[in-house]
Amino acid sequence: MSTPPRRPIRELPDELISQIAAGEVVERPASVVRELLDNALDAGATQITLRLLAGGVRLISVEDDGAGILPEEMPVALKRHATSKIASLPELEAVGTMGFRGEALAAINSIAEVALLSRAGGQDHAYLLDGRTGELKPVARAQGTTVEVKELFYSVPARRKFLKTDATELAHCIDAVRRHALARPDVGFAIWHEGKLIEQWRAHPGDAGRAQRLADVLGEDFLADSVAIDHRAGSVHVSGRAGLPDVARSRADQQFAYVNGRFVRDKVITHAARAAYEDVLHGQRQPVYVLHVAIDPARVDVNVHPTKIEVRFRDSREVHQAVRHAIENALAAPRAALAGTLSSDAAGPDTGVAWPAGNFRSFRPPALDGQAQAAIHFEASAARAVHEAQVLWSARAADAAPAPAAAPGHDAHVADWPLGRAIAQLHGVYILAENHAGLVLVDMHAAHERIVYERLKGQLDGAQIARQPLLIPATFAATPAEVATAESAAEVLARLGLEITPFSPKTLAVRAVPTTLAAGDAVELARSVLAELAQHEAATVVERAQHELLATMACHGAVRANRRLTHEEMNALLRQMEATERSDQCNHGRPTWRQLSMKELDALFLRGR
Repeated sequence: MSTPPRRPIRELPDELISQIAAGEVVERPASVVRELLDNALDAGATQITLRLLAGGVRLISVEDDGAGILPEEMPVALKRHATSKIASLPELEAVGTMGFRGEALAAINSIAEVALLSRAGGQDHAYLLDGRTGELKPVARAQGTTVEVKELFYSVPARRKFLKTDATELAHCIDAVRRHALARPDVGFAIWHEGKLIEQWRAHPGDAGRAQRLADVLGEDFLADSVAIDHRAGSVHVSGRAGLPDVARSRADQQFAYVNGRFVRDKVITHAARAAYEDVLHGQRQPVYVLHVAIDPARVDVNVHPTKIEVRFRDSREVHQAVRHAIENALAAPRAALAGTLSSDAAGPDTGVAWPAGNFRSFRPPALDGQAQAAIHFEASAARAVHEAQVLWSARAADAAPAPAAAPGHDAHVADWPLGRAIAQLHGVYILAENHAGLVLVDMHAAHERIVYERLKGQLDGAQIARQPLLIPATFAATPAEVATAESAAEVLARLGLEITPFSPKTLAVRAVPTTLAAGDAVELARSVLAELAQHEAATVVERAQHELLATMACHGAVRANRRLTHEEMNALLRQMEATERSDQCNHGRPTWRQLSMKELDALFLRGR
């Protein structure tokens, strides 16, 4: 092989440097849209209009009514690393603006035809700057700035070949605006394509603006099928809305996370959100949410990637715990939406009943005659599951004494209970109940499974899983990472019922496994647990393993299908559902009940037509 000719080391031309930078900043037209929207918002705009041709390939024009740019600063704005956002390292470490790197306009100008039109406050007229020639001339315009980007990638045709169809690029541009719109309900946005208005979101200032913007962008159904989040933990404040498990999607295309108003794709937040849904989400379904994380700018590094879509937290565990607990707490209460369905519109004539607002956690329904004994039967089922758990777990388990039943008293009106009064059982599987709104259908096994599971979690919290020693240790060739994890996480592995010790410098031995998994593949189990411990925090891994075992026990301890229940037993189950967290889904993520309003029932029989 011949030696290549020696080439001298030399500095790259500025234009080539800008084009290399453009490869990092500008991936497609939507990347340009995102950068220009950031600048418009930093300028204090209250109305932003985006105009596109050919999905943004032929033209991207962003107009705003912000502060504008002084004429002498306009040529500087197109230079590399020129910005008004920061001027020192302390400002960089605590940046609070959307833009700050001073790269975007220079990068875009190197691969497209850019024109900058702006009028600053107090100026008599606007000025137009040609990005190619540098010519600056006065023109007419109200206060604000317009940035026009024509013929994207004209100077790098190879990059242009990688673009998709105009419709696809347009969809990405709309998504870029949607992400900004969700974070800034106080700003109006309009999108025009080929001269036609295709999207418009009007400004909604004030506290009610965020909910209205959510409805405008994601639809009224999102508000109806989600719960509010408002959680503070130390220096982290998490707000927004979490979609109910019922509306989870096959793709993660409606997951919006913001850090100090900036849309991000962050593994810490994504994992925390997924962990919060583990107890209530079925299979590989993806949750829907809009999360706003507010944190001291000095505790988060946004200068990780030129696109500014990635961040790094100083204390990732703090953020993970805050996001997870915020979503878990919002989803924990029985469905808040039920109170909304039990309205006079759905129920017909007003009966004068005051329904509990928000959720059931503070609601204590009155008792039915005979309900006390029925409640004891169901509590006994939970007690049996706890007893089974004591056999499987080595640490303490709280006594499973039945909760005090409400004293039997009056025969209350059906409207006294959110889930109503049981009227029948269908094929030994479903409970039919009548409530203020109409008919409630309950999957009795799924509902009782959740009740038992939540009780087990509370009683066996922090316990250690019982383990069974192996007569012959199972050895396997381990990577250095696996050996290091096994040595550093020995205590955590013991809590999981595992004993994994070094057998040689490159070999690990599995000497004990959880009692319930004694018949499984010990090596495969060890490898999967070590891999998870290496990726996630020990506490998260332990909690997930414990909950999986508890879910199995709850399934076996719950009332079985085809068991005939008395009316008192059915009503006891309904009352327990009203008082149990996460009772809207079973442990596998399936719904436990459904409501049919009187309007829906009337429609089935064409009543009122």
